[in-house]
Amino acid sequence: MHTPPRFGVNYVPSGDWFYSWLSPRWDAIRRDLDAIAALGLDHVRILPLWPVLQPNRTWIRPEALADVRRVAELAGAAGLGFSVDAVQGHLSSFDFVPSWLTSWHRRNLFTDPSVVDAQAELVASLHGAVGDLPGYLGLTLGNEVNQFSSRPHPSPMPATPAEAGAWITRLMDAVPDGPRVHAAYDALWYQDSHPFEPEHASRYGDLTAVHSWIFNGTAQHYGAMSGPSVRHAEYLMELSRAFALDRSRPVWLQEIGAPLNVLTPDQAPAFCRESVLAAASCDALWGVTWWCSHDVPRHLADFPELEHTLGLFDADGVVKPIGKAFAAVAREVRASPPPPTRTVAVEIAQPLRRSTLAPGGSVFTAWMEAADRGERPALTLAGSGDVFDTVLPASAQGVPGVYSAVSDSEMFDG
Repeated sequence: MHTPPRFGVNYVPSGDWFYSWLSPRWDAIRRDLDAIAALGLDHVRILPLWPVLQPNRTWIRPEALADVRRVAELAGAAGLGFSVDAVQGHLSSFDFVPSWLTSWHRRNLFTDPSVVDAQAELVASLHGAVGDLPGYLGLTLGNEVNQFSSRPHPSPMPATPAEAGAWITRLMDAVPDGPRVHAAYDALWYQDSHPFEPEHASRYGDLTAVHSWIFNGTAQHYGAMSGPSVRHAEYLMELSRAFALDRSRPVWLQEIGAPLNVLTPDQAPAFCRESVLAAASCDALWGVTWWCSHDVPRHLADFPELEHTLGLFDADGVVKPIGKAFAAVAREVRASPPPPTRTVAVEIAQPLRRSTLAPGGSVFTAWMEAADRGERPALTLAGSGDVFDTVLPASAQGVPGVYSAVSDSEMFDG
């Protein structure tokens, strides 16, 4: 039987943003979650701050774990499922790394054995704090933690691909059951030599998480409402399947948003509808979790401008036009029949050059050209044994460079 995709939101508490973890206002959190449920959504992604949870390497605060559990309980009371992020080191251009990893105590979060052990203990503790609650959708290791390993991070903690894989495995092994996910920003797919690789996303954990943001060069090069922009999430999902050992592996569109550094406010609702419908044409879609629930309030300083505009609700909790658009497209997709299987694929040559997969690259260009012709293309690795009626070569028109030409500050803006 066809199971319709889930539709939810990355929960950003109104009023206090993620600083609310310092002193949760339970009435406000309850109102937020009730409003999310009233919009017709079915889950939230909860993102607690790492230094609040684990201010010392050998001390995980019971009070902080209890706060996470309380938010999860309020989500359940509103009728929402929930997932929880563990090593929450980066959000909205700010790093939240505990003091025992910085300055005088600087150590590599991916490779230092004592640091990895501490993270595994945190993952296990969070799972133990909420894993028994109804509606639990599992743990994500953190939000785009791969950005700490390479540019554009101003102070990266280097790792090899083997070390990145060992880090993921060690932390996931700390959770005996329940869906386990790790989340990366798109350098994993697009940046040559980035230590986190496509196989890490598509073969580690129980679902593949995809984060789709069009300020990565796609909107700048093609236009914010162009086919490549509204299909970017769909492309990433199909790209993830090319590297999976099982093409039926579920894909979670864990982050997608309408950034107003490349879109206008009037375009945002249409972008939401078109990009979600495109993503829903992928028959492996597990769910869509929009970024984010509430705008960052203007009284908080030093955020990139777009962070004040990404919510489905404004900072006061009023539903915005994009919130209504997301609710409407969620209802539409839930009522739709399952998408047909894709029979055409663009081939990814080996040895792999990830820049060919990026916006402007030859593989990206060939896939978008086929999509423009209405062919609903998949992607397949050369020599993988995947069977399609038609396999298309990479485009001679595409060249690497659009993604790498975007400045670090632009890529880091979200």
